[in-house]
Amino acid sequence: MEDITNSFGTYFYPSSALVFYQSNGGLNDTYVEHFDMDSNGAPVNPHPLTISEAKRLATALNIDEDSLTQLKSDGILPNNLLSFDAKSATIIWYSKAQKRELIFSEGLGIKSGTAQIPPLVWMADRESLHVYALAINSKPTANTALHYAPFFNVYESGEVCMGTVDIKATETGSIKELMTLWENYFFNSYFSHLMADHNPVNGNCVLLWESLIGTDTMFPTDRLIKSNQKLKDILR
Repeated sequence: MEDITNSFGTYFYPSSALVFYQSNGGLNDTYVEHFDMDSNGAPVNPHPLTISEAKRLATALNIDEDSLTQLKSDGILPNNLLSFDAKSATIIWYSKAQKRELIFSEGLGIKSGTAQIPPLVWMADRESLHVYALAINSKPTANTALHYAPFFNVYESGEVCMGTVDIKATETGSIKELMTLWENYFFNSYFSHLMADHNPVNGNCVLLWESLIGTDTMFPTDRLIKSNQKLKDILR
């Protein structure tokens, strides 16, 4: 058989080994023995693990867990990104008025389909999502007023009840991917009920969406209700 190890880009050779000994008594004592390795990869020179060797081992095994979970950009930051905190994985972005597919539960009596929705502000981390509406179809400023998102399943605070949706936001470290993931979760879940009797629009929410589904009618922003928050109140 041909030896192809020399064609590898990097060769790693054994330099030391550790053997852990543990007592079978009630004290559960542990003893660690350190071995050097000779040129043939065989363990030699056994001796108790010294303090300096333990420090070198701790340095080699040190992992910054925060850096593993931090959000990262996979290129130029999206133009609609308003704020992000890489360490807490919190992002805030906005989306302009657009037509989206909306899915309603049978209990609401609203036929699922496409409809125009208002501009939105999104705030999310890896575990939760908040959504707010805007009365203007342009990039908001810090003093732009936030309105209640005119959807079912959204609390007065803006937090979205995701129900039984299997959230897998921990599996991405990309800002853009996390934004897309949350928007897809939101629009691909069933809108089913108002939260804690919170009516997010002026008038009847069911009748409003019944009139918009299947049409090209722009969302009537005069039906939005202004909250007591501005964008600066949620910026991190």
